Amino acid sequence: MIVLIRIHGLYKKYGAFSVLRGLNMNVGRGAVYGFLGRNGCGKTTTMNIITNMISKDEGEIIIGGGNPVKIGYLPESPVIYGYMTAREYLEYIAACCKYDGDIRKRVDEVLDIIGLSQASDRRAKGYSRGMTQRLGMGAAIIGKPELLLFDEPTSALDPGGRAEVIEIIERLKNTGCTIVLSTHILSDVERVADHIGIINNGVIAEEGSLDGVLRKYGGTSVLLRVHALDESLKNTLLSADFARVEFNGLNGVFRFTADDTEECTRRLIKLLAENNAAVDSMNTRTVSLEEVFRKVVG
Repeated sequence: MIVLIRIHGLYKKYGAFSVLRGLNMNVGRGAVYGFLGRNGCGKTTTMNIITNMISKDEGEIIIGGGNPVKIGYLPESPVIYGYMTAREYLEYIAACCKYDGDIRKRVDEVLDIIGLSQASDRRAKGYSRGMTQRLGMGAAIIGKPELLLFDEPTSALDPGGRAEVIEIIERLKNTGCTIVLSTHILSDVERVADHIGIINNGVIAEEGSLDGVLRKYGGTSVLLRVHALDESLKNTLLSADFARVEFNGLNGVFRFTADDTEECTRRLIKLLAENNAAVDSMNTRTVSLEEVFRKVVG
């Protein structure tokens, strides 16, 4: 992984309260990095330090290996000038960030990306919350940044508005842009992120590829309940060498977890047949990001 953002030993206090307590974080170039944590845990503080909106107390942040990187930022509640139309607002932002291309052409491109082409000449004060959020995303991407920081972009949106925002992130993902998505809505992260970092008590408590983290905490498992289970069969199943095996004595369910679920299932069926076991139920289950999050943050 080529690292675009490397953070080491980041500390930040507000008065006597320590928000960040030695945070280490690595974001790969071209990744969608789901930055997860409870409300008030330090996600926004970290993003504000990355953008130099606030200062750090201690620590090191290296972006782009020390080379200049253009950043686009969407705060949780973007400030939109309601007296402007979407087109006027984006032209204004493009001028402010000194976009050196054809501004009108770029504004048309961005309006298409954020789905506001048909409403581009309406004043923003008449926009819904979802439309306002999408216009804020347009402002963040107007300058063609290499790095995008989105702070709770789907917060307070209805399901339709959330879906529209996630679709935009998916489109941006396909352009190769690096995106840090700060959120507490885990289903959004499962849909678009390929890497995650979970912040807890001011540090990154878990970080890695989404698939890797899910596998670490259980991945996809085969759940088995056997009819008329005796001690001999129980021991045979617990001794299976092709998976990690757990047994829940309360409900009589075995959980078999392996990197190759299909191979695990095949060998399990063979083992059951060899022991003439009668199966009550057998199905697969994938651990959710919500379950992982609860295990990490408690």
